Amino acid sequence: MSIEVYRDAWGVPHLRATDPEELAFAQGRVTARDRAWQLEVERHRAQGTTAAFLGTAELGWDTFARRARLADTARRCYARLEASDAPTAAWVRAYVDGVNDGLADGSRRAPEFAETGLVPGRWEPWTPLAVWLSTHILFAGFPTKLWREQVATRLGEEWTELFATDGPGTAGSNGWVVSGERTASGAALVAGDPHRFIEAPGVYQQIRLACPAYDVVGIAVPGVPGLAHFGHTGSVAWAITNAMADYQDLYRERLRRLPGGGVEAFGPEGWRPAATHPETIEVAGGEPVVIEVVETDRGPVIIGADGEPSGGSSEWEAVSLRYPPRVTGELGFGVLPGLLRARTVADVDAALDGWVEPVNVVQAADTRGGLLHRVAGHVPVRNRANSLRLVPAWDPAHDWEPAPAPLPRADVRGHAVMANARGLAAPLGVEFAPPHRAARIGELLDASSEWTPESTTAVHTDTDNPSAARLLAAVERAAESLSPGASAVRERLLGWDRRMAAESTDAGLYAAVRGAVVRRLAGHEVFTALREPAPYPALFRPWLALGPRVAYALETLLTAGPVPAGDVDRIVREALEEVGAGEPPAAWGVTHRLAPWQALPDADDAQWPGLAGDHDCVLSTSSVPGWTDRSARASAARYVWDLADRERSGWIVPFGASGVPGDPHHRDQLPLWLRGELAPVTTDWQYLTKEQG
Repeated sequence: MSIEVYRDAWGVPHLRATDPEELAFAQGRVTARDRAWQLEVERHRAQGTTAAFLGTAELGWDTFARRARLADTARRCYARLEASDAPTAAWVRAYVDGVNDGLADGSRRAPEFAETGLVPGRWEPWTPLAVWLSTHILFAGFPTKLWREQVATRLGEEWTELFATDGPGTAGSNGWVVSGERTASGAALVAGDPHRFIEAPGVYQQIRLACPAYDVVGIAVPGVPGLAHFGHTGSVAWAITNAMADYQDLYRERLRRLPGGGVEAFGPEGWRPAATHPETIEVAGGEPVVIEVVETDRGPVIIGADGEPSGGSSEWEAVSLRYPPRVTGELGFGVLPGLLRARTVADVDAALDGWVEPVNVVQAADTRGGLLHRVAGHVPVRNRANSLRLVPAWDPAHDWEPAPAPLPRADVRGHAVMANARGLAAPLGVEFAPPHRAARIGELLDASSEWTPESTTAVHTDTDNPSAARLLAAVERAAESLSPGASAVRERLLGWDRRMAAESTDAGLYAAVRGAVVRRLAGHEVFTALREPAPYPALFRPWLALGPRVAYALETLLTAGPVPAGDVDRIVREALEEVGAGEPPAAWGVTHRLAPWQALPDADDAQWPGLAGDHDCVLSTSSVPGWTDRSARASAARYVWDLADRERSGWIVPFGASGVPGDPHHRDQLPLWLRGELAPVTTDWQYLTKEQG
């Protein structure tokens, strides 16, 4: 083999090989060496086998992964890829061969294997597809339909979309493209940052892939070959954010048990056989759990598959999930080699016609002045009710049309912004982020026509909080009958600059008042029924808890909804009194600290730093107001792609290039990430260090 591995000053791997397959092997091998523990956790998550080494806490996820048929769907999609696109299937297989080649070495470096007794397994050709599916299956937020079902039945049909906002279970991003006429260099810039639940090691991996066919720098998903989301080939660069499209459906199923033990499901054509089989989930420190996996003509049954008939009947109700890859056998991996080979936005555009999941808004620019702003992915055409709630499996009105929805696109005039708000993808979804991030980015970009990669970081780190305006207006109304302490809180808030700076005590004060308002609103008698536990698995609780729903819909609930205006004003006054009577709140960054997910939680919680920003700031760092200031969601990466000179591009991840504790590059990027700085993208081989062996 002719594989060469170089590293930059931050330990980022730069790989060179003679052809794309050899390069894919190199990408798999270096990822296994740098991220062995992370890769094996993701493989087990995709297969529903994490409880076997992490214990009973993972049983809920494993049950869902098995019942949703994630691994089986990945096998189907890979088989379809082999049949329709053999070169791409071979390229994916080469990546897997590289992972298997590097896992032994990587696992020896990672102490988590010894700590849990986990032995590295073997990756199959379909495993990267399974990792992709498990990473994104909850991305479209189908559990929100369970929440709307609860709202409609317990609060009233008219309130079904009351809480329609970027909820706690979704993930989004900022992204923008600035045309050459608005930059100092005369060439376009593509910039942004994906917001996701922060995991340690990070969910994104900086990498460079070079062979005679292409030379691309970008941000990869560990366990998946190529650069699906963010890349710069030198002549064209692209980036994505979540389109907030709705492309997964939940069906209310009627099932019945046959005398022989089989199961039938009632659909538009009456009772039809459902596929069933048992699976055993091994549990570390506990007894194995046997579950029944059931699949109807709509899709896998994810809730109630093990339901028991009652009242002498052989029937019971359940919920099935229908999602495009399970229906079509397509996941869109055929797009990945095309992106690496792209030279123009037309190449990127053509490649993305085959994209499936998740549904993304894409922006791209090239050195010829080309610009792209479009949606990519598969959105089924069906009844509007499918997008809102559970729908009856037996009603043919809720079937999918054979062809997917057409995908919107738009011209770029000066700049284009994507931040999960209603806009380009509005016809494809129901719930979107509030307009604040998108509007603020647009406002900032309008302020200059001399943008550079360096000045763009000021957009990344903007902490203005527009969503505070409605609560501050309510605070302003609360002028009468306040105690001196509450009046002092009110006056400070009305003089606050609305910036969620980590060192700001006024931001901490605002957060304390907001939390008190949220708790009181959630405790209002009108929401009594919604406080009752929903009859769904614990895995879906982040989407079904009233408190977070109230927190993220606070702007709406302050001016509309079932809580009377007089009660809202009373609640705001009570919140001011509560905060005024207590100890002065600390600066925002004292309580608003990073809280990353780790498969093996670190006992040293004090190590995690304070953060600036808030949910609706461009610097989006999301907590659950009223319950915790800790931030589980933030920028999982930041980037600026410069089309004038790729060497002037920049990128950053929250932790580092290595997933190995104690490695010099395990968390060396964290200080830069906290300051909003970017590490340089170095592409000159003479300034890189060649790795020996």
